[in-house]
Amino acid sequence: MQVVRTSWTKSSRGGNEAAVRNSAPVGFPLGGTGPGVTEVRLREENGFAPEWGSVRADFWDANRWTVGDLSLKEQDGRLRVFVDDDKHYAPRRRRRPTAVRIRAGEWVRWQINHRYAGCACGSQWRYSLVTVNVAYGVRDVGVFLGEPTKLVDERAWLR
Repeated sequence: MQVVRTSWTKSSRGGNEAAVRNSAPVGFPLGGTGPGVTEVRLREENGFAPEWGSVRADFWDANRWTVGDLSLKEQDGRLRVFVDDDKHYAPRRRRRPTAVRIRAGEWVRWQINHRYAGCACGSQWRYSLVTVNVAYGVRDVGVFLGEPTKLVDERAWLR
């Protein structure tokens, strides 16, 4: 599993900076061993260069796992994947897709974006794109470099 978080300000919304941001990958080769989530951050401040880290599971048992806004549940030979929305950020999504179920050998890419104020002191708007890549029963380290079996695209227009 992999979570790719891209963040930027208004200065990267157009022109050359937007081209750099838009060319940033939404999937990377897998690393590590065993169940886990790799997080990759791509920030405007660092020229959208990948910053690698790992994320601990909030809850893990024999067939269910939650990490932040990502919920996974194994049931009837399939993996149920759901990404929850952060209701503190704009835009609010009144209608959301249901969970996606994938079989062994499949993978899903789920993308959702937001706009939010940088801090309460009135700083400029910040923007984020969160891409969650989840593979089920796939051992190929390059799995997230290709096209997903299923794509959930919740990207909205951010003003």
